[in-house]
Amino acid sequence: MTRTRNRGSRPSERDDDVERIMRRTSRRSFFALGLSAAAGLAGWEWLKTRPQEGGVPSPIRRVLEYNERLAEAYFKEARLSPTFPREMAREPRVNGAEGMAPGFDPAAWRLRVLRSSEPTLLTLDDIKQLPRTEMTTELRCIEGWSVIVNWAGCRLRDFAAVHNLIRGGGEGAQDIRYVGLETPDHGYYVGLDLRSAMHPQTLLCYEMNGEPLSLDHGAPLRLVTTVKYGIKSIKRIGTIVFTGERPPDFWAERGYDWYAGH
Repeated sequence: MTRTRNRGSRPSERDDDVERIMRRTSRRSFFALGLSAAAGLAGWEWLKTRPQEGGVPSPIRRVLEYNERLAEAYFKEARLSPTFPREMAREPRVNGAEGMAPGFDPAAWRLRVLRSSEPTLLTLDDIKQLPRTEMTTELRCIEGWSVIVNWAGCRLRDFAAVHNLIRGGGEGAQDIRYVGLETPDHGYYVGLDLRSAMHPQTLLCYEMNGEPLSLDHGAPLRLVTTVKYGIKSIKRIGTIVFTGERPPDFWAERGYDWYAGH
């Protein structure tokens, strides 16, 4: 005969043991969670007391700089991003209004190129005289989305070679290590390391998906590079400078990684 326990009888010793174990485990979990929360809060309070560098506490900036060194170490000029069939291209979303001041007249636009004391002014026709390059590649946004786009323009390295922008300028000349780009209204600006700027998939672009750039997408000239996130692909370029000093960068001043490679 099977013996059953009456509903009002005392729980078995095994049930008591299980209940005691569960209580101890719950208390340990609660204390561990409390200690973790306290440590996290203490760490956050400590971070807030650290000096700010480029929009973030200095320890976070050190982490970003370490990531940058790591990305640079793995960078290879010969490594190309994948390309796709032209029919896969789509129009990217219009992202960011910084540097896109209203009232801009593309007909009056000139590109200022700085390498010496006297800037060189170029028209879009001057840019179009250089060898044309077309590529269908993935534009990756730091926000997490991506889209395949067809781009056309001239390689930045071809532009630099034609205008003699990266050769030494004689005794006492500055070694060129960076390229800085800025919109005509100075509202948006990016900096590139020279190796990324001279990558064969870094373009001064004037067409998108077979059409001239629209104003929303950076007409008359924008940068497109496959080795950086989209925050580096500055729209409506007004000035290019080749320099030995690291140029300022809009988003790096607001807490992002200056290098922004992927």
